[in-house]
Amino acid sequence: MVAIPHLDPWLAIAIVALGVFLTGFLAAADAALHAISRARLVQQEKAGSRRAAIVLRVLGDRERLSGVFLLARTLVKTATASFAAYAALASFGVSGAACLAIAVALIVVVVGELAPRMAAVADPERMALKLVRPVARLLAVLGPPVRLMQWFARRSLGLFGLRIDSQRPVLAIDEILRDQIELMRQEGTVAKADGDMVSGLLDLKQLEVADVMIHRTKMRTINLDLGPEAIVREVLASPYTRMPLWRDKPENIVGVLHAKDLLRALDAAGGDACKLDVATIALETWFVPVNTPLAEQLKAFLARKTHFALAVDEYGEVMGLVTLEDILEEIVGDIRDEHDVAVPGLRQQPDGGVIVDGGVPIRDLNRAMDWQLPDDEATTIAGLVIHEARAIPDAGQAFTFHGFRFEVMRKSRNRLTALRVAPAGNGSHGHEPATAT
Repeated sequence: MVAIPHLDPWLAIAIVALGVFLTGFLAAADAALHAISRARLVQQEKAGSRRAAIVLRVLGDRERLSGVFLLARTLVKTATASFAAYAALASFGVSGAACLAIAVALIVVVVGELAPRMAAVADPERMALKLVRPVARLLAVLGPPVRLMQWFARRSLGLFGLRIDSQRPVLAIDEILRDQIELMRQEGTVAKADGDMVSGLLDLKQLEVADVMIHRTKMRTINLDLGPEAIVREVLASPYTRMPLWRDKPENIVGVLHAKDLLRALDAAGGDACKLDVATIALETWFVPVNTPLAEQLKAFLARKTHFALAVDEYGEVMGLVTLEDILEEIVGDIRDEHDVAVPGLRQQPDGGVIVDGGVPIRDLNRAMDWQLPDDEATTIAGLVIHEARAIPDAGQAFTFHGFRFEVMRKSRNRLTALRVAPAGNGSHGHEPATAT
């Protein structure tokens, strides 16, 4: 056995204490920088605070910051633990080394991790501003090797078929927000409705017009050739204020009629509908691509100061309509007024299931029932069943997948018009192979 040289006890204590101090510094800085309010930092930067400007610059690359903290903590903890074990063996031998190692581990966890983090979270702004200069120097030193290690990590994942865009941060801010909101919802510190609004806002960049539009088969339109009197009756009977007008065939949309414009024209005509020229009252139709991202469509609605657009595919065929309200509902949830109807085509059952029309969007059903049915491969409930069944099922067939049982109740030609959906008996919401009964 190799003899271990004796160490000065005070030197050993000093080195271990230095390791605990560095661990605490890294823990406090990490917690403070991730808990601090960026809005307050921006205000302080405008007021001339150089430290606030440094904090904002450090937080500009969260992926590198997290990588540097991870590398630094690993190096410090490994070095501290290794030296503590060496010193214990040199001073007390094998029998005393185990007890000392446990004591050092407890000190590192309590004094070097928990206590600094608690102090930093209690006052993150003061702690971050105080520690940011040494953190910035640490980033300058360890930043390049961390980037190299991240490059190797991406290459290693590529060997297993996992591709990560080098321009996309590994720790994207929206993913961090989602995790935090979900955690706060589970803890009860954030109401479900508030959490859903934040999640809906984050979802906008992942959704397209096709995901929220009203499909053309469910659009309420008016034949312009009906004549002004019939058109007035149609508008008065509709719960909507804007109605697409078509001529010759429903796909040929020639304008959009606003109920207020119609009433103004009717008043100007002395209440005589026969004197109206509806075509001149109609607004110009605005067509947008069906694959337009929702965030861009929201900006377009605000820029044009209009609330209504028709979605077309690559061939120019009308696929549906989208409104500003449809996009806002993705953020704040269902918006109803005194003329709206409840989620159309959805009837809840006493056993916790629902009977839905096949054309009901999956997102609407998830929102109404607080379910998590996937909508990556299909937009409607009927589309989801057809996708999972790999066929168009007949009435009476039932399938179980994603933790739910889907029963086809009615079918019209190749369309599933009514389905019964209920949680499966096992209560699982994970993906399961589609099984027919």
